[in-house]
Amino acid sequence: MDGRIIGIDPWSQTVGWLTLQSAATNARARDPQRENETAARRGPCAGDAPAHANVAVSVIDRPTSSTATVAWCDPRSCRYGDQVWRASVARQPGVCALSGRSIGRGDAIYRPRACRPSPLNAGAMILATVVEDVPRG
Repeated sequence: MDGRIIGIDPWSQTVGWLTLQSAATNARARDPQRENETAARRGPCAGDAPAHANVAVSVIDRPTSSTATVAWCDPRSCRYGDQVWRASVARQPGVCALSGRSIGRGDAIYRPRACRPSPLNAGAMILATVVEDVPRG
């Protein structure tokens, strides 16, 4: 033995750990039973919470006339830096996540684009008039 200490490169350790965590996350995401349990644990979305309860929301871009790119940060549940929202019609009453104004059933709104898995703020809405005040980029 020549007295040298052989160690594992910290970068390789970090990459290995992240790979293991990603594989575990992907396995959980493919498990439908676990997905249903996760959805049940989420509880009400921040969009259902009282007006702006700790949620930071901003429209950062208007790529098309029927879409908006929104930055959403809820320290209790989720953060989306560039989430695509689409124009829609409110199916139920709610509160505008950006202005705090009331939304009635049938009002023109924007909501997070549907995808799998559903975003944690899937029930949130922003009044179309508020979004349309932002210039298109």
